Amino acid sequence: MPLIKDSKVTTKENNIVLFPKTLDYYQIQLTVMLENERYGEAMAMLRFLMQCQGQEQKQYDEWDALLQWLEAAFPQYVDSGGVTDVVEEDEVGEVELARRHARFKQEQDAGYGNKLLQMAMDGPLSEQTILALEQLSYLELPEIDDALLRWIKEREIHPLLQFRILQTMRRRGMEGIIEIRRGDEKAEIDIEAVPLQPGDFPEQIMRILERVADQTEVHEPTLFYFAQELWSQFVMAVYGTNDYRSMLVEEDGIQDIWAAALHQTVSESLGGNNNEEETRAIYGITDALRFRFEQAYRSMRLFVAAGMNTL
Repeated sequence: MPLIKDSKVTTKENNIVLFPKTLDYYQIQLTVMLENERYGEAMAMLRFLMQCQGQEQKQYDEWDALLQWLEAAFPQYVDSGGVTDVVEEDEVGEVELARRHARFKQEQDAGYGNKLLQMAMDGPLSEQTILALEQLSYLELPEIDDALLRWIKEREIHPLLQFRILQTMRRRGMEGIIEIRRGDEKAEIDIEAVPLQPGDFPEQIMRILERVADQTEVHEPTLFYFAQELWSQFVMAVYGTNDYRSMLVEEDGIQDIWAAALHQTVSESLGGNNNEEETRAIYGITDALRFRFEQAYRSMRLFVAAGMNTL
């Protein structure tokens, strides 16, 4: 991709400087837009970020590469700026538009499916990887099913990317239960039950985040904002594992345990309250629940230490 040499990044007329916390906020917003297929808004966000100052050239290059990729992959959103009241979009819906676009690209290039597979399977874990998987959801090529199945069963893959592959498999209409390695365990996954949207996760998962919201939303809104993002990534990464199944147990204290672990992990990551005893008291973690809290807390810290990817 070409280097960004446009004066709009460095001229004094555009004197917006992104500080670290502000940059983190925009990066998370960008991830949320991509996850929810708000591609027009994502493009507008990238154009704004590229006009700001204070970042290393590598960061501008990455934004430019992603913007160019989005513009090529989703030309129907290039000028939308996130506006969704286009007549055609209202009539057919975003999913149908995405399916039509993927089929059009396939008609123009018979090797388009293989190129998407190669981008997803051999490229670094990135937003482009996830977008390639989304487009693979809409191509009617049986060999894609076989390739995805071999990939997820035979190769060592980042757990977040594993989950995205499972979502693609479900969107493609694949069925059945598969056994894959998730971290250090083997997990049986029912493809037809894989959540496609945050709201598709069981109510127990949502209630854990609500417990954190009750304690932080008003007095510590920054902590809650990052807690939402970490929780979203964590539940995708552990989907189908023993940790995930433990969250679904209808037993007193389970939601408090995971809510406290989430609160403490985020608080430490933000350099805030490191007093674990105080956090346990907030969520009513008694001595009888402490060992299970420590297990949940350890799992979450390991996930963060391993490199939480906001994809």
